[in-house]
Amino acid sequence: MECHEGMEIIGLDMADNIFGSKDILQRSLMGSTFNGIRKFLVILCLILEFGHGYYLPGSFPHKYDVGDQLSVKVNSLTSIDTEIPYGYYSLPFCKPPDGIKDSAENLGELLMGDRIENSPYRFNMYRNETEIFLCKTNPISPDEYRTLKERIDEAYQVNLNLDNLPAIRYMHRDGFYVRWTGHPVGIKVQDAYYIFNHLKFTVLVHKYEHDTVVSVVGTGDGELITPSNETTGDGYMVVGFEVVPCSVNHDHGLLKNVTPYGTYPAKITCDPVSVGMEVKENQPISFTYEVSFVTSDIKWPSRWDAYLKMEGAKVHWFSILNSLMVVTFLAGIVLVIFLRTIRRDLARYEELDKEAQAQMNEELSGWKLVVADVFRPPENRELLCVMVADGCRILAMAIVTIFFAALGFMSPAARGTLITGMLMFYVFLGVIAGFVAVWLWRTLAAGEPRGWFSVAWRVACFFPGISFLILTVLNSLLWGSGSTGAIPFTTFLVLILLWFCISVPLTLLGGFVATKGRYLQYPVRTNQIPREVPPQRFPSWILVLGAGTLPFGTLFIELFFIMSSIWLGRVYYVFGFLFIVLILLVTVCAEVSLVLTYMHLCVEDWRWWWKSFFASGSVSLYVFLYSINYLVFDLKTLSGPVSAMLYLGYSIFMVSAMLLATGAVGFLTSFLFVHRLFSSVKID
Repeated sequence: MECHEGMEIIGLDMADNIFGSKDILQRSLMGSTFNGIRKFLVILCLILEFGHGYYLPGSFPHKYDVGDQLSVKVNSLTSIDTEIPYGYYSLPFCKPPDGIKDSAENLGELLMGDRIENSPYRFNMYRNETEIFLCKTNPISPDEYRTLKERIDEAYQVNLNLDNLPAIRYMHRDGFYVRWTGHPVGIKVQDAYYIFNHLKFTVLVHKYEHDTVVSVVGTGDGELITPSNETTGDGYMVVGFEVVPCSVNHDHGLLKNVTPYGTYPAKITCDPVSVGMEVKENQPISFTYEVSFVTSDIKWPSRWDAYLKMEGAKVHWFSILNSLMVVTFLAGIVLVIFLRTIRRDLARYEELDKEAQAQMNEELSGWKLVVADVFRPPENRELLCVMVADGCRILAMAIVTIFFAALGFMSPAARGTLITGMLMFYVFLGVIAGFVAVWLWRTLAAGEPRGWFSVAWRVACFFPGISFLILTVLNSLLWGSGSTGAIPFTTFLVLILLWFCISVPLTLLGGFVATKGRYLQYPVRTNQIPREVPPQRFPSWILVLGAGTLPFGTLFIELFFIMSSIWLGRVYYVFGFLFIVLILLVTVCAEVSLVLTYMHLCVEDWRWWWKSFFASGSVSLYVFLYSINYLVFDLKTLSGPVSAMLYLGYSIFMVSAMLLATGAVGFLTSFLFVHRLFSSVKID
């Protein structure tokens, strides 16, 4: 059996998901390596074809015969000036003749504020049409006029979708073509407001070529995928969807006898650089459109390339590689020097006899003098257990989510799958949080399991409680603004059910398993009277807070692209880079915390527990400062107190998660290091 072309291309597209767009991949890998990957993926798809069940979101084409109806869908109106989405039909646009119908939306789409609805725009495959009259609205009321002016002033974009492809708009600016998704509601010229009431659509199609295909039965978002061995006819696939908005002043007197989808009785000239339809109170607005189909060489698996090409791709690639090499080199030097120092110190200490050891202890100060205090339980140890455990769960969720996204299972073609996947992984990884919390609690309590249920319960409620508090406050602001970004009440109930019916029981289960397992026993005893910490020249917390600069150095370049994706509406696709940066971030956080812990022990400061947590967790402080910098210098157009509070609220949520995740890495690394270090010392 031979693997058909579609499956081969899908396999190659998965490789593109890992390392970004195809041109980046081809320039970065040698030809022999790429050929090897290609052969491996072809063999893999051969194996997968035996089951006829291989499916990635958005990975199967939809065949349309000539004359088949294509339905355009609409999403929420969005603006980078406010970050508050609104429903498409909140403005006086034409409505479908058969009524407004919501498309099935997953949990991720609802949380992102997407509201997919049908639209009155209809095409027939490979049939060009011009001067199509859509509708004439009722006279614009004062409220509608005021709303239209606000949406135009705030640069709101209309988002259309055809065959799951967002409408894309090209503009010629300064000798370059600028690419945008969607088109603006209108434009303000001097003191007048104009609406784009004529849309010129261009649908790029590609000939359906496969002899052995997987058929897609049904239209819209609900599709049934079945294997098929029939030879295809003269069908086409949609591989591109472009729109040019125009403002045309229609003569309402010519529309008396024209019905919807009829032909406008006069020629319409679509000139995107001129305006004609001024918005006025008590005056109707007429909408028209035209569509043309163009055969394209773009193949179906490559149809998302136009959306996924990130600005400055070469700079992104080389900057990431440079950061990886430099930080890895510095971290390696620190680690080598550190290990050599520890080994030499231990070797000298072990070679001395008891009398010499006693004399050495009197002459030298260092980590050996805190041997009876280093494992003294920290203050607020229950809170420490909870934060470390929740950090482990967040880190595990991030690793699993980014890994599957890099493989292409959460592609941008499947809206909302990334958020849905993150939420599901976090819920089901509660068992890890419960286990880590109770295991650490028992270790700090010398094996005593009493109080494990309280610890596990607090883990189950700590970060989810913080998240729900932030989400409720932000949702109240969106509700008050009438935005589609507000989470529906039923979705809130679903989130609460996921929390208390799945996450909490799994967390308690993990805690119960930890009570039956082994805990880490201390290698030395702890004195009843704590040792006095010598006065330090500088506060140790200054060093702890400054330690976050090195982990931030591995992250800030990728952070810019992530922030641009969230707040500027750009598609983030290079999850392979993000996965590498995440692994590097974890490594650097572990090394920084380990070095800081050793430095504190060397100055006879045995209070290392919380400092090791915040040494690596302090990277979140710099991420928050960077988010403020991004707000001031990159989101200058962000307007309104609600928009600013939304930005700060989501930033605090992101920073809190990062604090817990990186802090957990630093603490566990330091804890295991201290345990190993003092296990290597002979104590009488």
